[in-house]
Amino acid sequence: MTLTVVGMDGGPLPPGAVDALTGAEIVAGGRRHLAAAPVPAAAERVELGPLEPALDKLAGRRAVLLASGDPGFFGIVRVLRERGHVPVVLPALSSVQQAFARLGRSWDDVAVVSAHGRALGPAVNVCRARAATAVLTAPGAGPTEIGAALDGWTRTLVVAEDLGGPDERLTTLPAAGAAGRDWHPLSVVLCLRDPDAVPGRGWYAGGEPVPPDGGWALPDDAFAHRGGMVTKAEVRAVVLARLGPRPGLLVWDVGAGSGSVAVECARLGAAALAVERRADDAARVAENAAAHGVDVRVVRGAAPDALDGLPRPDAVFVGGGGPEVVAAVAGADRVVVALAALDRIAPTRAALLAAGHVVDGVQVVASRLATLPDGAVRLAATNPITILWGTRC
Repeated sequence: MTLTVVGMDGGPLPPGAVDALTGAEIVAGGRRHLAAAPVPAAAERVELGPLEPALDKLAGRRAVLLASGDPGFFGIVRVLRERGHVPVVLPALSSVQQAFARLGRSWDDVAVVSAHGRALGPAVNVCRARAATAVLTAPGAGPTEIGAALDGWTRTLVVAEDLGGPDERLTTLPAAGAAGRDWHPLSVVLCLRDPDAVPGRGWYAGGEPVPPDGGWALPDDAFAHRGGMVTKAEVRAVVLARLGPRPGLLVWDVGAGSGSVAVECARLGAAALAVERRADDAARVAENAAAHGVDVRVVRGAAPDALDGLPRPDAVFVGGGGPEVVAAVAGADRVVVALAALDRIAPTRAALLAAGHVVDGVQVVASRLATLPDGAVRLAATNPITILWGTRC
């Protein structure tokens, strides 16, 4: 027997859908889908609630399952395949397609994330990191919550409500403005750094892939810095390996200096937040982020006081500050600390252990090739740096 999944987008049914419905013994779907589809009088109607009982009824019968948009895009097709079904899929337009069509904007550069039945945090972190993101929402993870979580990031939201339905509406507003309003439960959120920007010609759907061109652990001179106050490339390579930045995570760079670690984390797809007490260094962080085409939120102030009220990080790099700063950030799943002073190693390790981390470390001693006046080369030693990292099991 055939199971046909029919997508619905508020317009005409996709080709083949009427024939599938006409021959169906049983039709399942949400209340609004059942009301909108031409379900034969002789067919058994099953309004979806708990999924498993409905799927049991569909097995072994000529069945049609009604779903929203493209059922193969963050939809029910995955669930059916997990349970051994090989359905015929007749898709309609996805809500993301519809939203960008209403907006008159291409969307091949857009990262699409889902907060439907999933944690909201990773979706928000992609919004914080990317210039253009579409979020599939759910009750408790909708425009209100997304807008509130983007406090401190300059983003515009386009909230597309009830696409294809009687209450369809598109609202464009600053992210903070979405936090204090009620929204239709069927909404998709477009999060844009610049709603008027025309995306460049790409080749990879969802924006440029990571890792980016040029790799990571960039040369020191890739960053503007104050008199050598930059985390050296060799140290940065180890730090990035232990932080594990990737899309969906938020990384803090505390005592950021030039912000080289924050910028590199952003280049690898993470949302990045840099904390720096000096005004001139804070300006350099913003300058370096702009030079590398990434977003880094810069918070001016001295840690640990400047950390109050910031969104919880997944990983933290501490490039400046003592054990009291380490203790303040030790709630993160991963904490990486770079230390030039030997007398800070033991207290820092103790602070991480006290917070329940499993602690490890390494000393990085690097010698770089340096050209002599006659064209020959020698090895020039850099200062040894001890790197400690704590990981929660």
